[in-house]
Amino acid sequence: MILSGGTLLSEPCPYCKGVRVMKDGHALCVNCGKEPEQKPTKTQTKEKKSVSTLKTLEQKLEKLSSQLEMEEEPAKQQELIKSIDLLIDIIAKLKSN
Repeated sequence: MILSGGTLLSEPCPYCKGVRVMKDGHALCVNCGKEPEQKPTKTQTKEKKSVSTLKTLEQKLEKLSSQLEMEEEPAKQQELIKSIDLLIDIIAKLKSN
């Protein structure tokens, strides 16, 4: 494979610890012929995490809003309003990214 344009890789095969060669963008093992599974990239993982975080924050916002409707004490209302305002800012920042 090296003679036909392949490149020897420094990392061994994760399955059999054999020599791997890069050819046409694929890292193939010389011994077992397997190609390692591709892991999801960090950006895909971050997108999934940010979507779940966004849902969690929106649920929290709904809970705080319902608590605010029920609350009678002005001091407690003010605390809830501050928390809601911070959540809205965080949600807006997450959506802009």
